[in-house]
Amino acid sequence: MNILMAGVGGQGIILASDILSEVMLEAGFDVKKSEIHGMAQRGGSVMSHVRFGAKVSSPTIALGTCDILLSFEELEAARYLEYLNPNTKVVINRQRILPPSVVQGQAAYPEVEPIIREYTQNVIFVEGSALAAELNNAKGLNIVLLGALSALLDVNEELWLNALNLNLKEKIRAVNLEGFKRGRALLAA
Repeated sequence: MNILMAGVGGQGIILASDILSEVMLEAGFDVKKSEIHGMAQRGGSVMSHVRFGAKVSSPTIALGTCDILLSFEELEAARYLEYLNPNTKVVINRQRILPPSVVQGQAAYPEVEPIIREYTQNVIFVEGSALAAELNNAKGLNIVLLGALSALLDVNEELWLNALNLNLKEKIRAVNLEGFKRGRALLAA
């Protein structure tokens, strides 16, 4: 299974991919992870590859082989089109972080959905940012989106909750566990 997480620096993508990796290890899979976060501290693009299965050789996802793209920001979903195939599930958080060219009026923010649908019809938009804001926990967006992702994976919810308990500080644990459960409900069947 190949999962690509994409977003902007400060959205918690690295922690989310760490938790996903830990859950899959506990579920008995071989797991490999790779991340790129160049100018992340300045709002730059961040991506993390998480691969798991019976035996995984490489930490990076080959082009065209992504099973799930979890995008924390709309435009970031379009940045990684070359990883998609017709069976890829794309989960996109409805949030737009305007790039400088858009802020300066030099470009328009593109409509992402038609671009993604040229590669796959499995596109799901979620209101992760709104849900995190509802909980007064904007920084918990990553955990809300992990909850949504967890609904797409056949792994016991207890493993997710254990990993969250281990990786989250006590003072933010309760609100994030609630965010995870509500995020999971966004995509639960």
